[in-house]
Amino acid sequence: MTHLYLIRHGEAVTNVKPIIPGMIGDTGLTELGRKQAERLRDRLIRTREIVPDVLIASTMPRARETAEIIQPAFGLPIIFDDEVQEMNMGDADGMTTNEAWEKFGHPDFDTYPLRPIAPNGDSWGTFSLRVARALARITEEHAGKTIVIVCHGGVIDAAFIHFFRMPSMVLPPTDFHTRNTSLTHWEYVNRRRRGLWRLNIYNDTEHLHGIEVKEAVRWEDPPPANLRSSES
Repeated sequence: MTHLYLIRHGEAVTNVKPIIPGMIGDTGLTELGRKQAERLRDRLIRTREIVPDVLIASTMPRARETAEIIQPAFGLPIIFDDEVQEMNMGDADGMTTNEAWEKFGHPDFDTYPLRPIAPNGDSWGTFSLRVARALARITEEHAGKTIVIVCHGGVIDAAFIHFFRMPSMVLPPTDFHTRNTSLTHWEYVNRRRRGLWRLNIYNDTEHLHGIEVKEAVRWEDPPPANLRSSES
């Protein structure tokens, strides 16, 4: 049986500041984000609830830092993988959200799911396809093993679309709210004479009890009213 655990990174600087979070804009975790990752590490050391065969992480700084903090719970080398990065922000990377939307327009994936965020960036369609290919590759390469991937909220969202076989070229009609350092657990089981992915856990943040958690700034939030009016 294949077990796949997806762990979202801890609170990032770009979760509290309106910066477009690509490889340039991503400056790693906040102090709270490091504390969240330490809490998860301590929980996993104490409970031994996950004993993985392989530990994979996104190469983006916020995910890399999270993986390095929790690594002692697993005692495995980290395999860094570009394909489980968050959405590629292209030329908007590192700008403030207002600067980016003023220059490139605010992304509207509901209406234009195949339009890139900015030149050289992902659209919703290219991102969801990349994640689906990465998950298929990783779970095939490590079939029958327990896999941990330290990644991003968008990757975990796209995993639902992939495993539930939902249309991937359009946004789903629901919204996910994946918490920082939360655990999501999928397992591959034999049912109805074929293999199926089963969701066991989503948004498990038991280790964060007692920690103040603020609502994250979301880069895709609408711009201020004055900017919207200037774009119309």
